[in-house]
Amino acid sequence: MSQSHQQPALSKCPGCDEPPAAGDLFCGACGYDLSAVPARPDDRPTMAITVPPAASGSEAVRWPAAAETDSSDAPAPVHRPSDLPGTDSGGRPLAEQEQEQEQGPLGGPEPSAVPVRHDDRAEPGGAEHSGDFALAAPDPRTAEHTAAAAAPAAGGKVCVACRSGRVDPDGYCENCGHAQPRERDHMEQELGSVAAVSDRGLRHHRNEDSFAVSSTALPDGSPAVVAIVCDGVSSASRPDEASAAAANAANESLLASLPRGTHPQQAMHEAIVAASEAVNALAQEPAGAMEHDAHRHQNAPACTLVGAVMAGELLIVGWVGDSRVYWVPEDRSRPTARLTEDDSWAAQMVAAGLMNEAEAYADERAHAITGWLGADAYELEPHTAAFKPDRPGLVVVCTDGLWNYAESAEEMAAAVPADAQEHPLRGAQVLVGHALDGGGHDNVTVALLPFAVRPQGAGSACETV
Repeated sequence: MSQSHQQPALSKCPGCDEPPAAGDLFCGACGYDLSAVPARPDDRPTMAITVPPAASGSEAVRWPAAAETDSSDAPAPVHRPSDLPGTDSGGRPLAEQEQEQEQGPLGGPEPSAVPVRHDDRAEPGGAEHSGDFALAAPDPRTAEHTAAAAAPAAGGKVCVACRSGRVDPDGYCENCGHAQPRERDHMEQELGSVAAVSDRGLRHHRNEDSFAVSSTALPDGSPAVVAIVCDGVSSASRPDEASAAAANAANESLLASLPRGTHPQQAMHEAIVAASEAVNALAQEPAGAMEHDAHRHQNAPACTLVGAVMAGELLIVGWVGDSRVYWVPEDRSRPTARLTEDDSWAAQMVAAGLMNEAEAYADERAHAITGWLGADAYELEPHTAAFKPDRPGLVVVCTDGLWNYAESAEEMAAAVPADAQEHPLRGAQVLVGHALDGGGHDNVTVALLPFAVRPQGAGSACETV
């Protein structure tokens, strides 16, 4: 996320004394809000810039398009309390029974944070006179509290850390102050054979990506499957709202037009226009509604969009921005392909012949986008293309949070698990994990659509010029 200035980073978290990773806005150990001294992340989030359109003539995907086209995995080891020496705040060893009670239902320690403490001590000689300050909430080590915490407090959520405090509307525990995970930090959805996963990543304070997957029927009764993936522009205001609005609007438009018999490619074009209008409408909303957001910006909300529709024997893709669609054939010995061309500075440098691809994407300006959805967009130019695969394969729809770690079609195919065709949700989870293992510098979103076709003879559409 871009910032106008940079302040020195904290050497340790005020909540737990753990050193935060560079660029973190919340402590990875206890969730403490570190935004008081935000450090500039070293990643390259999506940024919007306006440059003249590049010259035409970029190399097209080596796969014949339909006539209708327009311009437009091992987890970290779990340490049990009995594995390490334990002491209370007075320096005394914990009793074995207490250590057993600390273990959660899965055998691991109860994820409680440092309890809130008061200035007054417990009465001398009392049961609580152990050197600890009196707890503001019941001791989470007791069986009574464990049973009570199993049920949410009436009228609100229970803190995931202390398991007793109520979560306030801002997402913080009123007892221990722990920041609660938000619903959009990690999202998964599986609908028949299509699945999508989105994750906040390891550096951003929120998930600014969004997706929508759905299915409907064409007038002849044959199925149509839809996947839309949007990436909020970090340098714009309310990028998370922009991506959600665009994904929902595009999905609803496709679900309305496809059953009416609209050609899928025209339907995709109309869906991108509808998504653009939904994002533009956000700029008309009063900015005062977001004054509580410390990370807000003053320019218009914006996002990128990429989508795929499988209808009949056609695969339709549409996009604005630098999110991508890849084709990975079921037979991995066959050629893979990238089906979209980025609206980005790097892509324009390559198309103009000023740099080769390696040089362009090594430049710090590589991920500056030249096309996006938003009221301040230079020009809306939806790109759509239609393909007719002659063999089964997997359609990968993703943001740059994934393809940054598997840029070429061959690298993407290598990252896709072999059984993703049969288990798309698990395949999407593996791909998100691939990005997180690579550094997770950005939000990560991917949708997988298995494409099945009837045998149509020898030859490969991918191999036809």
